[in-house]
Amino acid sequence: MRFRSLALVFAFAFPLFALAQTPAGPPTVAEAKAFLDNANAELLTLTSQAQRADWVGETHITDDTEALDALVNQQVESRTLELVAASHRFDKLALPAALRRQMMLLQINAPAAPKDPKLLAEQTTIASQLTGMYGKGKYCPPPAAADSSACMGIDDISNIMAKSRDPEELKKLWIGWHAIGAPMHDKYAREVELENIGARELGYKDTGELWRAGYDMTPAEFSAELDRAWVQLEPLYRELHTYVRHKLIEKYGAAADRPDGMIPAHLLGNMWAQEWGNIYDIVAPTDPRLTGFKMYDLQAALEKQIGEKDAAARMSVQCDQLRNNGMNGLSDLDCGDRFRNTDQMHASQLAAAKDMVHYGENFFVSLGFPKLPDTFWQRSQFVHPRDAEVVCHASAWDIDNVQDLRVKMCIQVNEDYFTTVHHELGHNFYQRAYNQQPMLFRNGANDGFHEAIGDSIALAITPAYLKRLKLIDAEPPAEADIPLQLRTALDKIAFLPFGLALDKWRWQVFSGETKPADYNKAWWALRAKYQGVVPPVERTEADFDPGAKNHIPTNVPYARYFLARIYQFQFFKAMCDASGYKGPLNRCTFYGSKEAGAKLRTMLEAGQSQPWQMTLKEMTGEDHLDAQPMLDYFAPLYAWLKAQNVAAN
Repeated sequence: MRFRSLALVFAFAFPLFALAQTPAGPPTVAEAKAFLDNANAELLTLTSQAQRADWVGETHITDDTEALDALVNQQVESRTLELVAASHRFDKLALPAALRRQMMLLQINAPAAPKDPKLLAEQTTIASQLTGMYGKGKYCPPPAAADSSACMGIDDISNIMAKSRDPEELKKLWIGWHAIGAPMHDKYAREVELENIGARELGYKDTGELWRAGYDMTPAEFSAELDRAWVQLEPLYRELHTYVRHKLIEKYGAAADRPDGMIPAHLLGNMWAQEWGNIYDIVAPTDPRLTGFKMYDLQAALEKQIGEKDAAARMSVQCDQLRNNGMNGLSDLDCGDRFRNTDQMHASQLAAAKDMVHYGENFFVSLGFPKLPDTFWQRSQFVHPRDAEVVCHASAWDIDNVQDLRVKMCIQVNEDYFTTVHHELGHNFYQRAYNQQPMLFRNGANDGFHEAIGDSIALAITPAYLKRLKLIDAEPPAEADIPLQLRTALDKIAFLPFGLALDKWRWQVFSGETKPADYNKAWWALRAKYQGVVPPVERTEADFDPGAKNHIPTNVPYARYFLARIYQFQFFKAMCDASGYKGPLNRCTFYGSKEAGAKLRTMLEAGQSQPWQMTLKEMTGEDHLDAQPMLDYFAPLYAWLKAQNVAAN
């Protein structure tokens, strides 16, 4: 590893590629093609180098890896901007459609980075620092705040928030984690300034406009498309919000009951109140007609099948051996701490995590896709290493844009990670499917497609699928459909306004409508407007609560997730239809359907080679973002929620 890192340093100490001399005379098609061939080759190399640096930066966070990551990204962004500038020579030249599209994608996917080398170096340094600040973030509860062993990362905190029903404990965890954002405020504000310089140099008003330009429509048309979809879906969300709020008041009383009708964010089972599935036990139907059956426990089934209990048994055996060797007073808790820090325990966690990933891989294989390469299993991060600070936020990686696929996760055996595995592998199988396209086409039809693929597969994690995997013995009866739909809606529907509000906030920041002095105020104003959610305690501009959400410090656009929540139902329905499924949409699984797999593969292989509207129409028959399949999926639940809310009032 040390020599590889030094190689990166030396490689980027000098320009990787020299700019070609601009030919005399007017540009030609042959010249444009040669330019694009060279650009595709350079970008393949450059992005691979950047991905490797980013990987090291997120899986081994130190001051040195942050600096190396910043250096590599500085060089990559600088060269990319040079290519973009050179491409404008061909703006008025009539080109074949494929070449013109590559030119367009090169220009609109350019990084929002200043050309000035000093400013670019500053920006990439800040970007790496912000990523590191999030990855190293911890909450150290008092009175043991000085004891690092008592400090918790976001995964440990999330586990507690998912299960705790103590509003005071939840409030402390919420406040403790959100404190990591405050030190980011000034760095983030400066990053916005620097990105906007880069965006304006590319011809855009600000970075938000640049981001919205990447969807085969104007930025204004894209904003209108999102608003139109939200108008379709908001009534369903409002019914869900009303129902959940009522149930929370029943559970927590005054802690949940606000006169303004808002829901305190810490009570929804998720640090960011973006998905609410963890509080299903609080909001589950109580009507005997809907509860006269035993709902399956997927986590228990996974633990049993994967063998987590075997790890516990091995720990018990080790404890007995230690006691037999003279440590009679060793408690189970102390013994557990010893065992968890052993190679044996780490190996057990790693094996369990890989078993979780195999479930997702097997789904894609059942559709006719080849297995993941051996390097995937050798190079991915499946669990939190014992000796490094890492960014645990789940992500999928395509290091060389060909075959070096990886995931970066800190997997635990539970229902959430079971779904997340299917989601992340959707990225990996998409990345491999389009790897024969020119480099400039090696991307999703748009970024919402990339996020939706794995989620459309995850929608097929139905009782019928779980039964085929022998994770449950029998499918729940028809009366289980409302509870099953409610559990799904707590994640899929509840997420929608959060997915919209996050980038609405960021676009206002980029445009200057929201100033740094009002970051937090504007954040919570949008959260209240779209989600009907408020912080559990008063917040001020001394706080920077957006920084406590991974995608803000790591600067990942978020509208893609809103799009994906809608696209996935369009994709899901198309694959259910292709598989020949007949019945309620929420019970469909196309696991094992080669016909569904063929339809999916055609879409994935196209990459970004044509406007997403064409790719979507080939897949679904529709050429626009359409919330109707999502509304159809949840139609029975929507009617039930309205009836429940009328009865409660």
